[in-house]
Amino acid sequence: MKRTLVTNIGCLQTPVGSYSHKGSKQGINEKYADVEVVIEDGLIKEICASGKSSPADFDQVIDAEGKLVTPGLVDGHTHLIFGGYRQHELAMKIAGAGYLDILRAGGGILDTVRKTRDASEEELYDKSMSFLDEMLSMGITTCEVKSGYGLTKDSELKMLRVIRAMNENHKMDVVPTFMGAHAIPPEYEGRGDEYIDFLCEEVIPQVKKEGLAEFCDIFCEDAVFNAEQSRRYLQAARDAEFELKIHADEIEAIGGTELAGEMRATSAEHLIAIKESGMDAMAEGGTTAMCLPATSFYLGATYAPAKKMVEKGIPVAIASDFNPGSCPSLNLQLAINLGCLKYRLLPEEVLTAVTINPACAINRGDLVGTIEPGKQADMVIWNAPDFEMVCYRFGSNLAEKVIKKGELI
Repeated sequence: MKRTLVTNIGCLQTPVGSYSHKGSKQGINEKYADVEVVIEDGLIKEICASGKSSPADFDQVIDAEGKLVTPGLVDGHTHLIFGGYRQHELAMKIAGAGYLDILRAGGGILDTVRKTRDASEEELYDKSMSFLDEMLSMGITTCEVKSGYGLTKDSELKMLRVIRAMNENHKMDVVPTFMGAHAIPPEYEGRGDEYIDFLCEEVIPQVKKEGLAEFCDIFCEDAVFNAEQSRRYLQAARDAEFELKIHADEIEAIGGTELAGEMRATSAEHLIAIKESGMDAMAEGGTTAMCLPATSFYLGATYAPAKKMVEKGIPVAIASDFNPGSCPSLNLQLAINLGCLKYRLLPEEVLTAVTINPACAINRGDLVGTIEPGKQADMVIWNAPDFEMVCYRFGSNLAEKVIKKGELI
């Protein structure tokens, strides 16, 4: 048995429990002063007063130097496997082109699709592993990764195999989501229904057969997939025993969030244009709102009404949405800043939104997302006295030390 002691913690702040926190519970964190954490074989054994344990009894002692400790951050929405980059679109955006304008011109997702199809599995793996290294250095210890830049059976399976290899070989815990319905590929232009049939009849069964994903996701949006197509895809995914996610109401509210609530999807993502009816459906269905403020920042778009969703009793999570087009940033600390400044959430609500709520939205709430006995010992020691400082400072990486499964990274 390997024993680790994290000692001299000035402030330990964490949500508690293994469930999604909503309403008033979104803002409830436990705060402990002058404590230490005992870890055995990668799991949290005890939180106790500083000085209770003898350092000589441990294989590893990590000194927090009187600073803040929180759970490791959980990024519940990324698209970090892709070929190429899209920096050439920046000038188009500055000139006023919108997301759908670029997509209709053959750019956007379709540009990345071409480059991802051309990339080898090894190239995608090496590039993506470097992203995980960077994320881990910023305090992210668990993340979800979506496919969706292949849009053929072989290229989507290639991406999912990369995700599996990343989870097997990196210290980060990586949760796979199949998102073959990310866009209509060029070879199916004007035949969106046929493409959905192809995904439901050929690709989803193969993904299930190979055990390559836990969730299925679809982009329900104007000029992509409508609500009825999304329903057919998600039902096929449910029939194959996948859990459901949906990109919805990013640009236009076309029924995606209402569908998410009706089908009790685990999460609905983006939600910039969500209507009252969508919020009511999500609250009724227990669907987590996966909000992506850095995407709004990068696109110059409005921000999702996260505060109102908290008030509606919807569990709110905040994620990076790291991708090559609409959010080329994997800095979840920036999303934390925006959660306060643009969503007007309190620091305690934001901490919940980047720990236990996204953990539950990717089926890891019983393992990570809080600092409690029995949970995996994923923690961040911050160069800050309290979480308010993390929310207040922006542009700097304040994650000083990262602990993953009890090991100092």
